[in-house]
Amino acid sequence: MKQLCARVRSFEPGVQLLMFNQFGINLGFYMLMPYLADHLAHDLGLAAWAVGLVLGVRNLSQQGMFWLGGTLADRIGYKALILTGCGLRTGAFALLALADTLPALVIASAATGLAGALFNPAVRAYLAAGAGERRVEAFAAFNVFYQAGILLGPLVGLALLTWDFRVVCTVAAAVFALLAVVQARALPPCHPAADTARAGGLRGIAADWRTIATNRPFVLFSAAMAGSYLLAFQTYLALPLQARTLLGEDSGTAMGVIFAVSALTAVAGQLRLTSWAGKRLDAPQAIAIGLVLMGAAFLPLLPGPYHRADGLSAGGGMTGLMLCAGLLAAGSALLYPFEMDTLVRLSGERLVATYYGAYSTVSGITVAAGNLGVGALFDLAARLGAPWLPWAVLAAVGGGCATALTALRRAGHLDPAAGAPAPAVA
Repeated sequence: MKQLCARVRSFEPGVQLLMFNQFGINLGFYMLMPYLADHLAHDLGLAAWAVGLVLGVRNLSQQGMFWLGGTLADRIGYKALILTGCGLRTGAFALLALADTLPALVIASAATGLAGALFNPAVRAYLAAGAGERRVEAFAAFNVFYQAGILLGPLVGLALLTWDFRVVCTVAAAVFALLAVVQARALPPCHPAADTARAGGLRGIAADWRTIATNRPFVLFSAAMAGSYLLAFQTYLALPLQARTLLGEDSGTAMGVIFAVSALTAVAGQLRLTSWAGKRLDAPQAIAIGLVLMGAAFLPLLPGPYHRADGLSAGGGMTGLMLCAGLLAAGSALLYPFEMDTLVRLSGERLVATYYGAYSTVSGITVAAGNLGVGALFDLAARLGAPWLPWAVLAAVGGGCATALTALRRAGHLDPAAGAPAPAVA
């Protein structure tokens, strides 16, 4: 904790505030979202398809709109988009507290996702600009606050549920309202470099996107890294499926433990992992090792689902799940600061928010499509009697991403000089 406090104090006030801001964002978000599906299904009595629609709209509006948030941040300014996103999420969560019809719930869910798409690229671009050459250190500390919010949010939400879900929504909305007020007063303005805001209108935006689309190192890096987000998401898909097989109706408590293991691993290990890698590895090597760890996380699950009929204890299966969650978190923590820094270098430090938005959009599309494939793998494994199949494929994805990343490094695509081409003229 002392090391973290000293690290945070060494950055400028704007960067410090954004770290605490990210803790608040995740605290407010995760105190509500894990319990939304249950509220929709049981408190409001929605059909399963309607619950899926509400949750799907939130994911689509966020993942699909990251490109818009990044583009606007580079043209309007980072602070403006951060404030807009926090304000929009305040209203969205307040609406969730009041809504009891499907149209209102869909609107609130879409606004919740759009809010994230607005402030996420802006926060990361602001952090990169404010940290300067210390971006890796800044993103390492940032991820500690990020994970701490994920850890504490569900616990606060669970405590508030003893009153009512609407209380959870109201408190979450209040958190975002407070964040908006504090940042409006205390966050210094931060704008992209002057040459990134050169042309207005749709022609200028189209020129920016042509610049990104023709940045071959960035495109290749995005493709190589997309699988890492699919692997990380399995904490919310494949691991719950495994826990349900192990423990049936008791799987909810088990997943709480698994989420805690994941967040605690990242919080406790982030600065140590970053310091270790920074002294021994260059950025692509650190990212590649992180990808290998993420793939290896699924190896303890290769025996497949531990059915009670197999004669294997649920406790043995839980050990495998916790190992998987811990390794996934460690691999992600290792690569994350170097990944964020690499994106800035590949952008040539121009249009940084737009690059972050584009990168997040690619990752979101990969997760959405990949999750369909993971679900199909579970069905296929059940038909073939091959419970190891999903875990073997996921492990191979990690190895494949690491191999692709290493190939890019050897080809020189990730060198600092391999960054963005000059911005196109609209």
